[in-house]
Amino acid sequence: MLAALRAGPLSAGEVVTRSGLSQPNASMHLKCLGECGLVTWERDGRFMHYQVADRRVAKLLDLKLPKVDGIEVLRAVKSDSRTKAIPVVILTSSKEEKDLGNGYHLGANSYIQKPVDFDQFREIVKQLGLYWLVVNEPPPNGAFSGPGPSGGKR
Repeated sequence: MLAALRAGPLSAGEVVTRSGLSQPNASMHLKCLGECGLVTWERDGRFMHYQVADRRVAKLLDLKLPKVDGIEVLRAVKSDSRTKAIPVVILTSSKEEKDLGNGYHLGANSYIQKPVDFDQFREIVKQLGLYWLVVNEPPPNGAFSGPGPSGGKR
């Protein structure tokens, strides 16, 4: 969902189409992400248009995506020199040990199991937002365009 919103403002219907989520599920996630400050919205007539509040939070990855395997998405992100340094947080309902192992092996920066309870989910998303937007030090400008760190052997 956040990856779809990263491209620019989308209506709830467009979020449903791009993410493959049901309308109620997408609406619940948009509400939660908005309450946590990760998504903003603007009214346009009778429609609301949503977008990520800060582009640094757009790499939350669910492994159980309706249209594509999340592990394959992670593999593609981390194997591309242009995107491999982008932090990826897996936020998923999967309890499978192989998903946890594969996620870290492929370069995930964190693996968080989504709670079933909506209030617990909202609290975890709020804490994630605080960490990535307030506590974490983002990479310097140009960190993704060069050959990598200098001064040491590769």
